[in-house]
Amino acid sequence: MHDDRKIVEERIAKFLAERLHPALHSERTALDVTPLSIGDTWGKPWSTTRFEVSGRIPAEWAGRRVEAVFDLGFDLTRGPGGQAEALVLDTEGNPVQGLHPYHRSLPVVGPEVRLVVEAAANPPIVASAARGTQYGSLETAGDEHLYVLRQADLAVRDEDVWHLMHDVEVLSQLMHVLPVHTPRRHEILRTLDRCIDLPFAEGRALLAPLLSRKAHESEHTLVAIGHAHIDSAWLWPIRETIRKCTRTFTNIVALAEEYPELVFACSSAQQYAWLKEHQPVVYERIRAAVKAGNWVPVGGMWVEADGNLPGGEALARQLVHGSRFFLDEFGVRTDGVWLPDSFGYTAAYPQLARLAGAEWFLTQKLSWNETNRLPHHTFWWEGIDGTRIFTHFPPVDSYNAELTGAELAHAAANYAEKGVGTRSLVPFGFGDGGGGPTREMMERARRLRDLEGSPKVRIGSPSEFFREARAEYPDAPVWRGELYLETHRGTYTSQARTKRGNRRSEALLRHAELWAASAAVRLGTPYPHEELDALWKRVLLHQFHDILPGSSIAWVHREAEQAYSEIHSGLDAVISASAGEGEALLNAAPVERREVVIVSSAPPVGGQRLSDGRYAAFGRAPALGVGGFLEFNAHPVRATGKFVLDNGLIAVRIDEQGLVRSVRDHATGREAIAPGAAGNLLQLHPDDPVKWSAWNLDASYRRVRRDLDTAVSVELVDDGPLVATVRVRRETRRSVIVQDLRLAAGSRLLEVDTDIDWQERDTVLKAAWPLDVLAAEVAAEIQFGHVKRPTHENTSWDAARFEQWAHRFVHVAEHGWGVALVTDSTYGYDVSCDGRATTVRLSLLRSPHSPDPDADQGRHQFRYGLRPAADLGDAIMAGYTFSLPLRPASDRLRGKPLVSVDNPNVVVEAVKLADDRSGAVIVRLYESRGGRARALVSADFDVTAAHETDLLEQPVRDVASRGNAVQLSLRPFQIVTLRLER
Repeated sequence: MHDDRKIVEERIAKFLAERLHPALHSERTALDVTPLSIGDTWGKPWSTTRFEVSGRIPAEWAGRRVEAVFDLGFDLTRGPGGQAEALVLDTEGNPVQGLHPYHRSLPVVGPEVRLVVEAAANPPIVASAARGTQYGSLETAGDEHLYVLRQADLAVRDEDVWHLMHDVEVLSQLMHVLPVHTPRRHEILRTLDRCIDLPFAEGRALLAPLLSRKAHESEHTLVAIGHAHIDSAWLWPIRETIRKCTRTFTNIVALAEEYPELVFACSSAQQYAWLKEHQPVVYERIRAAVKAGNWVPVGGMWVEADGNLPGGEALARQLVHGSRFFLDEFGVRTDGVWLPDSFGYTAAYPQLARLAGAEWFLTQKLSWNETNRLPHHTFWWEGIDGTRIFTHFPPVDSYNAELTGAELAHAAANYAEKGVGTRSLVPFGFGDGGGGPTREMMERARRLRDLEGSPKVRIGSPSEFFREARAEYPDAPVWRGELYLETHRGTYTSQARTKRGNRRSEALLRHAELWAASAAVRLGTPYPHEELDALWKRVLLHQFHDILPGSSIAWVHREAEQAYSEIHSGLDAVISASAGEGEALLNAAPVERREVVIVSSAPPVGGQRLSDGRYAAFGRAPALGVGGFLEFNAHPVRATGKFVLDNGLIAVRIDEQGLVRSVRDHATGREAIAPGAAGNLLQLHPDDPVKWSAWNLDASYRRVRRDLDTAVSVELVDDGPLVATVRVRRETRRSVIVQDLRLAAGSRLLEVDTDIDWQERDTVLKAAWPLDVLAAEVAAEIQFGHVKRPTHENTSWDAARFEQWAHRFVHVAEHGWGVALVTDSTYGYDVSCDGRATTVRLSLLRSPHSPDPDADQGRHQFRYGLRPAADLGDAIMAGYTFSLPLRPASDRLRGKPLVSVDNPNVVVEAVKLADDRSGAVIVRLYESRGGRARALVSADFDVTAAHETDLLEQPVRDVASRGNAVQLSLRPFQIVTLRLER
């Protein structure tokens, strides 16, 4: 019996492949192609080939569905990502439809047919297996043609064949997922076997009763939502993404006309903005589809950003710019966050999402976990401040579903909330490289709407799904804290220059908005709304989840470096226009500062010329305000012994190999470095993960280590009184590392200024700091707060977190004494505790080989530092001051800061003018320590009214003001946005 069943299944497969599919377009006539001919090669990598096709529909085809059918050299083993694609245009240049391997035909009317095909030779890069990475740069891509034009025909679609093909496919797929001994499976098998021998129309009639049987009432319901996840850059440059959006979006609006039940969810306001600029005809069709209900803007973000690395204010602006675009352009208030593919999700998301008006959150990527399975698919996600958002993690385990029987059966069986929830969501359509839903998927959806043996499939919108899921399961379980992805840990470090460009951009944007607002209020200077809006959007674009994480081709990251250079120049110009040039000092940090400043030219009062030609001087500035240079009258820093740097607050001892052997706090006598250990020990590990080179950091990398504990040279290059510096030079066989270990007068921070010519391959570079602190957990900065993470591996969940991320600081502490490590541009780290000491290792560089074979090669400059005797507040402020150096400017903005706060635990994150151009001042702040706080927020201008607003600056409640001050009470980690009218 088993052998008979196997034979029948093979007969059915052969029937589909050898009879039905070839018969779909059995009547055809060739189109004339100019200037190519069928069989010609075309398309060197990344090129565009345009050709025209023309033909006449035969009179005897009248009244039948006629299609133009193409084969550009498609590879049917791959999706529509890295391969041939095309846009078909009419003779007036208007887009008609996109072409990809699974969307090869388009309906045409005649009698004359004339079309233009704009074919893109996107090369076949396989990032997971490091194949084709030479195509990732124009310089190495070569000139050979990649594709052959195989077909350009007019053909009649046989409607009996078309429908029978889908009848058979749906029933055959259902048969294969039904239990072997169920009557339904045997009946489908026998009936399909009989169908094979009948004329096509009779076969359809035979199968109709099988397709008409209804699903059980209790069957799981799958809400299918059309989708086309288009990476805003990845294995193609941004230029090509714009074209992919045109092809895919044109397909969708055309498909909705043919299948009016289609609902297509599309995120990323940036992609709509591209279409509005480059393809206004398509954009207007999208607007019409939104009004008709076929198209749903979702997500409320500018792009589908990385879920961990953007700074707090940047993550807020992702939501602001995306939500506002959808509201302004379509009149749509997006009610959820749609992030299927980002590499983990910060615990700040629930609060930020709710402040932007979101009611739900969707992700799919956690199905990639390597070790632990998330225990829920529908749950409440609680952030660090206690805010909860209703969250769904589709059990279909794909955001590129095709609505196959196997996928639907897996979704129903995999669903964790059986018995209390009855529904899950299925995003369907070709994605990553675009493409979206196809006619074939829509036909399957129609047959699977209510079919015995299958989950029910209903096409709907995300809002409908979440509303219904929440109504049936309001007391869903709660997951608290971050959603850590147990893979892709290398993305915290890959492409360090891209990450450094982002961090610097975020700092400059803070400066630019603060000083532009100050100049507007104080001096009446026009606020540069347009410039800042454009610069913000460029930064937000490059936070996309394959750009900022460092997982795109070389072309993308070289363009990102150029973009960041232009962004930085633009922001410097905004700051200079607002604050001028001169001998005052701008302090964008939320804490008053008296410290040594390093500047490029001689200061107005006594300073120290440094070995690199710059100058050290002493300065003072209020929080968020303007100060100036002072005469230095504090305890100087000096080098005593051979390499002992002492400024009266801490003493740092560096040995003859340039290793930090001691960092002693004078006030307590505590030592920061573990006994017998060495701080700032650089370590190399081989780093060649099994797959996904730029993404992954496999746990096995830790087995082999090389300590760079021998220096080529160690020398004292600056010897006070303001700065003392020990310069250490190390070399591998390939790379040169020069580090300046610097201690300034009046500072408890040992700074490590690093300049590397990095030429390693498949290697990760760590900086180890064994600390004389016994800590069961560390505090790591995230957006608008911090999280505490274990230093042990008690559980499989702990062990899976062998690489972590943090923004500006990691804090390790015992009761009453702690140490902070601060960074200006790196994110990755690991931590361990051996029962006596806690070791934090900063991840500095990687050199993955795919998809960019030259990732991280070349020169890098970055800083990190050790701050002993640091409580949590010290760590927070050290992170801010380290990333926001005092900046020389004119004294035109001197005076009281525009905004001030009387509680150091309440931190101002942004000061700007309102986006509505009313002149109101917007202040965003948050409680930073994880406790309750009261704070008086004072303005140095006349406040006529004060409101607390959402992220989009819309008032949610009035706030009582006393004169020009507002009293606030904040919950732990609460974010508050104030709108101060003036």
